[in-house]
Amino acid sequence: MTAATEAVAFRMILNPGQAAEYKRRHDAIWPELVQALGDAGVIDYRIFLDEETNHLFAVMTRRVDHDMDALPDTAVMRRWWAMMADIMQTTEDLEPLTTPLEPVFRLRQPSGL
Repeated sequence: MTAATEAVAFRMILNPGQAAEYKRRHDAIWPELVQALGDAGVIDYRIFLDEETNHLFAVMTRRVDHDMDALPDTAVMRRWWAMMADIMQTTEDLEPLTTPLEPVFRLRQPSGL
C-alpha cells in the first residue's frame, strides 16, 4: 500500500544575477541532504525560476505523515541554508524566506490515460 501524499507550493526570491549559481549548486546537491529530505517524507521536489522577477516557485510532494518540522534542526539543512544565503533572500537564521502559495486549480486525468 502506498502512503498518502500531499503537494505544497511556495515562493522564494533569488538575488538578481544568481540564477546560474543557484542551478549549479542544486545540480550538485549533497547526497546527505537528499537522504534527509527523503527521510523527512519528501517524494518529489521541483523548483522553477521566473527570470523576469527572480521568483522561485517550488512544488513539493510529501507524505502526509511527513517529519519536515525536524529538518531545520539537522546539521545538513543548516549547512545548506548557510551556503545558499548569499544568493537568495533569507530570514535572520538563514532559512530561505518563503511565501506559501494557495492551490486554486488542479486538473487530474483519469487513470489509464
